[in-house]
Amino acid sequence: MADKHVVRFEPVGIEIEVDEDQTILRAAFEQGVMLMHGCKEGQCASCKSFVLDGEDPELDKYSTFALPDYEREEGFTLLCRAHAYEDTTIELLHYDEDLIRSGLPIEEAVAEVVSNEPVTHDMRHLVLRLVEPKEIKFFPGQYLDFKIPDTEETRSFSMANTSSREDGTLEFVIKIYPDGLFSHFLDTKVKEGDRLDVTGPYGVFTLRESHETDLMFVGGGAGMAPILCLLRSMSERGIERKATLYYGARQRRDLCFEKELRELENTLPGFRYIPALSEPGDDDDWDGEVGLITDVMEQHESDLKRSHGYVCGPPPMVDAAIAALTRLGVDEARIYYDKFTTTGESGD
Repeated sequence: MADKHVVRFEPVGIEIEVDEDQTILRAAFEQGVMLMHGCKEGQCASCKSFVLDGEDPELDKYSTFALPDYEREEGFTLLCRAHAYEDTTIELLHYDEDLIRSGLPIEEAVAEVVSNEPVTHDMRHLVLRLVEPKEIKFFPGQYLDFKIPDTEETRSFSMANTSSREDGTLEFVIKIYPDGLFSHFLDTKVKEGDRLDVTGPYGVFTLRESHETDLMFVGGGAGMAPILCLLRSMSERGIERKATLYYGARQRRDLCFEKELRELENTLPGFRYIPALSEPGDDDDWDGEVGLITDVMEQHESDLKRSHGYVCGPPPMVDAAIAALTRLGVDEARIYYDKFTTTGESGD
């Protein structure tokens, strides 16, 4: 067994023990400490932090776009790539005091495929039932890592259901990419009764409790999954905060869960669903909003200073939505998103 060392996080004063053969971020996950993170692969810089005391941690392979050489020389590090070989003190550059102590320890699990059905022409609605263990606790908006059989690769997908189910089932909305490693596997091989290895929960795309702020959701593609999960959770819990979902698609055939979202407009007080098509087809019979979803949002909204933003979808849309929400007055620190890197397919 590898030696253990103490890693202390400032300014929150939390200490964890870290094996030399695991990353600092992984050790935090296992001990229920919810640090800010994104790709977990050294690509996105969400977990970038500063070494206050101790030798510069050794790093697994990472992108110099996430951590340029000059920043590493100054003492910055990526917790998802960093290994501690002595007691170390880390300054967290990004953290959420409401979340950091409320994390749920990650678990490895085996799940059985219940169904794998199209929800649009290029997205699947995958339903799993946990086999061992029978339950994984998670916060609405979080995700699991899926191990791709016969490889060392994983892909990340958000749950669309809340964690209140007693039958151990989990729902996912997954976009099919022609060259996607998991997408191709899901599209051509996954069938009812198959078993998949998953790990989690991960992610900080969770609802921050506040009775004084409105909620602005912006989504596209399979980014529907965590947003739908949050809306379902709000409905189950009787949360009556004003909320709006702007959801962008190319054509009508790219929209999903339309019936449920319209029903939520009736059952969830203060909720509005505003879809927009960027390139409606001639036979779409569409009389709704047309254009990029961020442009549509800026046409409808003027002052969002009292709002929290939640964004999930293709990376270019996420970047555009963050910029648009900021222009409309949302504090950038109150814009929440999961930013997955792409390797032929999107994580969400």
